[in-house]
Amino acid sequence: MSTTTLQKTPFHKYHVEHGAKLVDYTGWEMPLLYTSILEEHRQVRERGGLFDVSHMGRFTFKGRDAARFLDRVCTRRIGSMQERQVRYSLVCNEQGGCRDDVLVYRHGESDFSMVCNAANRAKLIEHFAECKGDMVYRFADVTEKTAMVALQGPKVMDVLAGFSREIPTLKRYRFTEKSLFIAKFMVSRTGYTGEDGVEVILPSAMAGKAVEMILKNMNEGEITPCGLGARDSLRLEAGMALYGHEIDEDIDPLTAGLHFAVALDKGEKEGEEGGFIGQSALQEIAAGDGPARTLVGLRLNGRRAARQGMNVLDGDSTVGAVTSGCLSPTLDASIAMAIVDRVASDVGRMLTVDLGRTTEEAEIVPLPFYTAS
Repeated sequence: MSTTTLQKTPFHKYHVEHGAKLVDYTGWEMPLLYTSILEEHRQVRERGGLFDVSHMGRFTFKGRDAARFLDRVCTRRIGSMQERQVRYSLVCNEQGGCRDDVLVYRHGESDFSMVCNAANRAKLIEHFAECKGDMVYRFADVTEKTAMVALQGPKVMDVLAGFSREIPTLKRYRFTEKSLFIAKFMVSRTGYTGEDGVEVILPSAMAGKAVEMILKNMNEGEITPCGLGARDSLRLEAGMALYGHEIDEDIDPLTAGLHFAVALDKGEKEGEEGGFIGQSALQEIAAGDGPARTLVGLRLNGRRAARQGMNVLDGDSTVGAVTSGCLSPTLDASIAMAIVDRVASDVGRMLTVDLGRTTEEAEIVPLPFYTAS
């Protein structure tokens, strides 16, 4: 029987030395937790947490047609981005389903980078090669040459002020580039927890020293390492989509409530050459009354957590299915996101979640469940 060797991030030694519970996550050996998901979740909401997210894919696009190419494969406008700006976008298939959700960074006139989900890295590389045509640009997969960490929580900016005057002044979805010794690294005011914070991309060879320096030069307990378990419960409270749950090849971004990340009129403004892959399909979905299904937030009456795939009922009729659920540490309540028929999606409506051996009433509530003060 053959065994698959899991990939290890540049922080793997740190995880082992600090007692992390390591699990297989999309082919990478990643920390699920260090202490407990509950404790780490609260740490991020109240102070700050450090997450290893080096498993995520990282690409660069450089050259004359880099912006034009990215406008072809991304649902957001890329050519109009300012330097040192970040944009959340979707990469869609021809039917409007989501190949992935990504962050695009503009470094210069013809210099961009992208972060994608680990599970979709190989798929996107193949897709980009198929879409290149006669466009002139240089593509590189720099995932294994770099590392990535996320520092998230209300105390993070205060801590980072001790390292840099500029970083705490960054606006949301902006980034800066710094040097540490002879290595360059990028710091963006982005995140996936619903809290303020930054994400840092740096050379893999500098990863260990960087984390040691961050955790060494701060007060005890201000920022502590956290695992992917807390990252998932944090993003769910913040109403953020997770690939394979709220979005996938068969779920379009409009159904998933990501209208803000889709420029349905791309190619219609002066100077724009054309639209993006999947645009026609999404225009058809948006026409008339819009998508037939939509993403909603549910607050269950009981304390059992709903799981992906569980049916959502309106009376005796099945109207949708749960995409993600958990017992929220912040709200002390069972919450879930679900895709349901639009006719049964009004806030305040009472639905029922089929938990298997039992059912539980659930109220449709606005998303996100939690917003940082």
